[in-house]
Amino acid sequence: MCARPDGGLLVNRLGASPHPHRACIIGVQVDSPGPPTRRRFLSAVATCAASGALGIGCSSAAPGFRDIGPLTLDIASAAKALKAGSLSPVELTEYCLDRIARVDRRLNAFITVTAKQARADARHAAHEIAAGRWRGPLHGIPIALKDNIDTGGVRTTAASAVFADRVPDADAAVVVRLREAGAILLGKLNLHEFALGTTSAISHAGPVHNPWDLERSAGGSSGGCGAAVAAGLCFGAIGTDTGGSIRIPAAACGVVGLKPTHGVVSLGGVVPISPSFDTVGPICRTVSDAALMFRALSDHPAARACDPEAFGPVATLRVGRGRTAPPVCDVEVAPDVQAVFDAAMARIRLLVASVEDVDVPAPMQFGAIIDAEAYAYHQPWLAAAGHRYDPRTKAVILAGAAISDAEYARLRDQLRAYRAARSSAFDRIDVMAMPTLPQTPLRLRDATDPFALGACTFPFSITGWPAVSVPCGFSAAGLPVGLLLAGPPLSEPTLLALARAYEQATPWHEQQPPFASI
Repeated sequence: MCARPDGGLLVNRLGASPHPHRACIIGVQVDSPGPPTRRRFLSAVATCAASGALGIGCSSAAPGFRDIGPLTLDIASAAKALKAGSLSPVELTEYCLDRIARVDRRLNAFITVTAKQARADARHAAHEIAAGRWRGPLHGIPIALKDNIDTGGVRTTAASAVFADRVPDADAAVVVRLREAGAILLGKLNLHEFALGTTSAISHAGPVHNPWDLERSAGGSSGGCGAAVAAGLCFGAIGTDTGGSIRIPAAACGVVGLKPTHGVVSLGGVVPISPSFDTVGPICRTVSDAALMFRALSDHPAARACDPEAFGPVATLRVGRGRTAPPVCDVEVAPDVQAVFDAAMARIRLLVASVEDVDVPAPMQFGAIIDAEAYAYHQPWLAAAGHRYDPRTKAVILAGAAISDAEYARLRDQLRAYRAARSSAFDRIDVMAMPTLPQTPLRLRDATDPFALGACTFPFSITGWPAVSVPCGFSAAGLPVGLLLAGPPLSEPTLLALARAYEQATPWHEQQPPFASI
């Protein structure tokens, strides 16, 4: 079992460990009454480094590191240790591959594990770093990709029987950038079929399970990303977001998810839903990690300005507390989620200049653009292999058949005008804040509809604004709740600065699911 923030216990559904939690960090043992936290681990790493206990050739047999691993070591800290030679990319990769083999049969987060290539890339990264050719903070860091992002020579299925044997010839643009940054790619992560749903319960590979409660949804559509990061199967993941598909699983799994401004990160080589709305972004355990991964995905000035070593001050920020009544949120906000959100806003109020209630724009008619563009992409596949779609996914796609070319063109013109005008919403505020989800993750047995898990994310997809979800507490049942921060176009540096300040003022990013003891 592990401690819950309210002092209760989270039941470890995988079986309680017969041993007390111990953090034995390659020669330094730290006994503690509860599960190891990121702060305890980093303190122990610093002690080891000072005493010379960490060596470049640290063995994969080192029991201490395996006991705690990436559940508490974030990308920013691992990068510093890798650059200094006190950790090895081979060790980190072997840890993740071993953990995937032991844990993922319960989560079903991965569709394809590229173990052989990952090991070869880790050895190459180790040689480069030892030779002084350090490429940056992702060099030697094991991450994973949502399986709708093309990987040359490795199948990309989009979690559908339609693409079960699809092997792209080339990497997606973001994969090229990640490889250039030296990241170690562990494999491809499960998702809601063709990213057309919020639960990740409809997948040719089977449903994704939430690490906090295996009977519940991990959110969608990037459910495998959220589950894998939360359970420590990888240090970070790259997902896609059309209406909430990065932010929803981040909130459901208690991690950080960033949807960048529309158009800042290349969509080349990503299986599309709607080019007018699709985005690519990171899911990580901390805000600093999200910033590091975002910087690797794009050379845009907004991405380059997201330096976790130089986040700007937040004391002068004006925050708008978004009103959440439908249709802003898909359903009414549940009382336990509202209570957690209210507590988060009380903390935010201490960090910024002001907080005031604001209206959130929600012109839902623009969702028809998504329907039309999804149908246009899938038309050839519907004709050739329509029987291979899950019937529920097929029904979602066919909704776009009713939208005429003229109606689509009219809506696209209106969307461009709307996005150009909506930045005026930030004349009086700098950031909007809302719950990411109006409810806690639903049980998989109830996830029969593709969009059964409601969200408060779509308004910021319509506008094309950037938005980040950060953990902000737990429901009475011990399930994660996410705080959504959104801003005007290209405001990622401001959003991440506030998200980081909130993260550092609260303990939520240090909480771990029951998988921490496995």
